[in-house]
Amino acid sequence: MTVHFIGAGPGAPDLLTLRGRDLIAASPVCLYAGSLIPEEVLRHCPAGARIINTAPMSLDEIIAEIAAAHDQGLDVARLHSGDLSVWSAMGEQLRRLRELGIAYDITPGVPSFAAGAAALGAELTLPGIAQSVVLTRTSGRASPMPQGEALAAFATTGATLAIHLSIHRLEDVAAELGGYYGTDCPVAVVWRASWPDQRIVRGTLASIAAGVGDTMERTALILVGHALAAEDFDDSRLYASDYDRRFRAGRADAVKA
Repeated sequence: MTVHFIGAGPGAPDLLTLRGRDLIAASPVCLYAGSLIPEEVLRHCPAGARIINTAPMSLDEIIAEIAAAHDQGLDVARLHSGDLSVWSAMGEQLRRLRELGIAYDITPGVPSFAAGAAALGAELTLPGIAQSVVLTRTSGRASPMPQGEALAAFATTGATLAIHLSIHRLEDVAAELGGYYGTDCPVAVVWRASWPDQRIVRGTLASIAAGVGDTMERTALILVGHALAAEDFDDSRLYASDYDRRFRAGRADAVKA
């Protein structure tokens, strides 16, 4: 018996990986985060599967369901939104499973920041503009931010920021970052990236709060950085005709990559 932790992607059901789909189809028990997993993903569950929405459940209740499946020798598909490596609350579940001696594996999913960038038609790292993306958030009720992980600390790098779980503090975020990026720095807020009702608001650090108002909920992602709207940037050397790399020997007539 194995518990398959599966990143179900940002929302669009066809952004589920093939591996994730196949594991769901092979698992007679499915635990899913009902507030963020589209029902279409559950259609991959086998006939007669036990399907449980964990949104109203405590950690103890979730582990009890998994332990019951373990006692019956039934594989479990444990679905979380986006990718499991960040803000999934997977770590505390894995710790409990290790204590119980229950086997598990992890299948990654498409993260929300990648879906947001795709919706914007943007590359978040551009030559000479930004070569790093910081995934972060602001303090909330569920988890405070560790000392040293303040927005200001990341802002000093000039990296593109993907700020999660912070739409309720948009005005404060914009005001804080303006001193580092400039108030004319591009900002985009993407609500429910890849869902049918996806919404995007673009602006600057000076205008974004007024543009968004109170129309978006906690699932909105805030993207900040000059790469979001830059046009005056250098081409990457990767595809330059004189760039010597494994598949191109620095000759214009060499084999194309």
